[in-house]
Amino acid sequence: MGKHWSTSTSTKNIRHIMNEHLLQYLWNHKIFTNTDFKDSEGNAVEIIDFGQWNHDAGPDFLNAKIRTRDLVFAGNIEIHIRSSDWILHGHSEDPAYRNVILHAVYEHNTDEFLSEQNIPTLELKHYIHPETVQKFSAILEQHSFVPCEKLFTKDAVSLHFSEENILKKLDEKSSLLEYQLRKYRNDYEAVLFHQIAYAFGLKVNAEIFRSIAESTDFRILRKISSNRQQLEAFFFGKAGWLDSPCDKTTTAWKREFDFITHKFQLNPVVFPPKFLRLRPPNFPTLRLSQLAHLYSREKMLFSKIIQAKNNAELKSLFQDISASEYWDNHYTFGKKTAKTSVKKLSAHFINLILLNAVLPVKYAYHRFTDEDTASQMLDIYTEIPAEDNHIIRQWKNLGAEIENALQSQSFIYHYSHSCFTKKCLNCSIGFQLLKHHDRTDIY
Repeated sequence: MGKHWSTSTSTKNIRHIMNEHLLQYLWNHKIFTNTDFKDSEGNAVEIIDFGQWNHDAGPDFLNAKIRTRDLVFAGNIEIHIRSSDWILHGHSEDPAYRNVILHAVYEHNTDEFLSEQNIPTLELKHYIHPETVQKFSAILEQHSFVPCEKLFTKDAVSLHFSEENILKKLDEKSSLLEYQLRKYRNDYEAVLFHQIAYAFGLKVNAEIFRSIAESTDFRILRKISSNRQQLEAFFFGKAGWLDSPCDKTTTAWKREFDFITHKFQLNPVVFPPKFLRLRPPNFPTLRLSQLAHLYSREKMLFSKIIQAKNNAELKSLFQDISASEYWDNHYTFGKKTAKTSVKKLSAHFINLILLNAVLPVKYAYHRFTDEDTASQMLDIYTEIPAEDNHIIRQWKNLGAEIENALQSQSFIYHYSHSCFTKKCLNCSIGFQLLKHHDRTDIY
């Protein structure tokens, strides 16, 4: 039998903290003080194979193997907090549980039914140190930046943490892009345009810019893209900004928009962007003008992106893109600024476009046809500087090493998918923190 903890209150307190998902997690990762298991009748139980964690209906662990009473059994393992949960959960009449070879519970409180079926019961509370469970509870109860903030060390970040997170993110994005490709008849140029428009909108106007991009058949935009003024007029008109021209230039844009609206029978619905809480360089007026310049200059943008072999080649497609001359001394329609400057895409903004639009589309296109795609994508990520935002700054305050976009994008992804939602039991960092505590400190 495992060690009994000296503090009588520990087990009582842990009983209130413990839940079935945590118990499954500890079983899956074999986080026990020892595995010299004995069942409720005192028989030795050797776990030859702990089984595969089943997240669907049925027993919790499939295809397990144990040795007990000089016999080897192959089958499934069911995990519960108490032995009586077997009956409470209705497993007695469920044929899916007929091949259960072991009932592993935190606390054994009844021999009813299971002893009749010769299913051994393994009580786990004596093999789980209370501090392991208390750490888990403390993590989930934190109201800080990340639940493990007080426990986090950079050593808890696994060797391939960044690579694994980025590939997960790219695979998830690829699934979404595949849906878009089906919707737009496998037109990669159209889907790329929608993604780039979304990225140009930043967080405030991303969905609005995407709606503008998707509001008209991309084949029409191809036709007008050779005329930068018409393409810019299209964007401004779909934003609802040309109803009341205020100067010579805006009057010309309205004339062009009215012309293409009549010629191509454009949908009259408009999508007004937002200016609130945006710095002037990020005003949607400038971003839509820059987007028009990009697509009037780069006729085969998708093909060039696919052919690009490194970060420098990708960046060159966006360099020297600027808003039209009107915006040299404007940020909004009709209001001149005191200073004149060309509103070019900054290096920082180009990096955002690459990270949020270009690289996901490039990966989605190549991932089933080029076995080196993953490696090439990861190399490009390492060539892009790390973002500087409040999430990254807080990770750095905890001691995380973040030097390039591979690492920063990974930590942002990890925060949104694991930390913010407190999925600590599915978190590689949480696993390291729970597993690798200093045992000399807790015995």
